[in-house]
Amino acid sequence: MCVICDHALGTVLAPNDPVLVNLAHKLQSPSLDYPLGTDHLGRCTFSRILYGAQTSLGYAMLIFISALSIGLIIGIIAGYKGGWIDQVLMRFGDGLMAIPSLLFVLGFVGIWGAGLKQVVLGLILVQWVYYARIIRGMVLSLKEQNYITAAKISGSSTWTIIKKHIIPNVLPPLAVMGTLEMGWAIMNLSSMSFLGLGVQPPIPEWGAMIHEGKSYIRTHPTLMIYPGLMIILVVVTFNLLGESLSERFGVKRR
Repeated sequence: MCVICDHALGTVLAPNDPVLVNLAHKLQSPSLDYPLGTDHLGRCTFSRILYGAQTSLGYAMLIFISALSIGLIIGIIAGYKGGWIDQVLMRFGDGLMAIPSLLFVLGFVGIWGAGLKQVVLGLILVQWVYYARIIRGMVLSLKEQNYITAAKISGSSTWTIIKKHIIPNVLPPLAVMGTLEMGWAIMNLSSMSFLGLGVQPPIPEWGAMIHEGKSYIRTHPTLMIYPGLMIILVVVTFNLLGESLSERFGVKRR
């Protein structure tokens, strides 16, 4: 069995190897052995959707954590230090934000080649600017608070103030926004894979599955419908969760 089948999700839930080609069973209807049928190569659609969840959610989380980490560092430096450092960092960020995110990722992939790593890196480079600007705004407001002034007067170092007073106050709103941005990351990953620029065969991924199934849209539309419904379900779930948390904590969406 392939390496990808060693994941816990597959060994517990997936009934079949998601990358095993069996042309004798291609395009089968749902059955006990294949709950959602098989694709044009005889691979279990249900198993591929399960493993596609690992790919889509896992890399979306990677994009969120990486972009947030970069944005957190740059946003705190720009907001707390101010002056020419703030101007240089924010103008650089403005330059990146002037380019539509999809076009930026397409251009990045065009230069460095198609592949999941290139798409993930391109999306991280697009997204950190958003977090950096939000964090900068928070820091500009926080550093004017009386307890920050008191900490400075008491002789606390810059790192101590950031660690004890700045970071704990900016992370909760960012966690709320993260639930909203997960849907964005999943949609963009799936879009790149649908275009053939992201996940490459035979790795299961929802966007790639839609791409593979488009040739059979008239005869076997479920090859596109099932992964499409999963994308919709997960993105809507994250958006509803984000909306709920944003209302509870008073965090505004962009």
